[in-house]
Amino acid sequence: MEKLVKLMELEWRKLKQGMIVSELVIYWGVLMFLPMFFIKMVSADFGQNYSTIIPLMMAMQMGFILFGASLINQVVIDEYKNKTMSLSFSYPLSRKKLIMAKVLFISLFVFASTLVSFILSGISTYILDQIFHIISGQPTMEEITTYVGKMLVHAFMISMISFIPLFTFGVWKRATITTVLCAIFFMQFQNFSYLLNINLNPDIVNAALSLLGVFSVFLSVHFIDRLGDV
Repeated sequence: MEKLVKLMELEWRKLKQGMIVSELVIYWGVLMFLPMFFIKMVSADFGQNYSTIIPLMMAMQMGFILFGASLINQVVIDEYKNKTMSLSFSYPLSRKKLIMAKVLFISLFVFASTLVSFILSGISTYILDQIFHIISGQPTMEEITTYVGKMLVHAFMISMISFIPLFTFGVWKRATITTVLCAIFFMQFQNFSYLLNINLNPDIVNAALSLLGVFSVFLSVHFIDRLGDV
């Protein structure tokens, strides 16, 4: 476990930290104001009470799937393209442990970033509502508890869904643009189903996509010895 922690620390040091922090600030800044903007400019139905805005906020945080793709590009694909992956494979550790360290690093980073975004969005939405009175009523303790519970579950699901492109477009094909496009597709998956008039339960869909992400991780770890050559 200690070796995995040190490897994750190494992954952080290898990142383009300035770019990642800037990307995070943009995500957080946009998502802090987007729910209220959407209610005011697009659909007031979500502003009936604080219970009705929760599904909207859950859907908007799916944008962090794209952030996960960005990390896959830096932590996996760029290392292959820059030939630095060969240096990692020269460490006295198995390739499976090395790829697991990368997976844990990405998952924890996405989970923590999404969690912070949920908290900031919740606080900013409440403050803006106190100023502009867009949402009817005040949040109840039950609504706050529901939001916190869904926040934890969705942050975990988003971190898992973000791994869907890892095996096919990360470890195997090493395709940066396709990884991003794949993330955008699954980020907007619910919207596509609405456009096709297909009624899908969002929780079931997200659970299924999470399992798909876990399966992608399994394949990446299992086949890293065969497909991991630089």
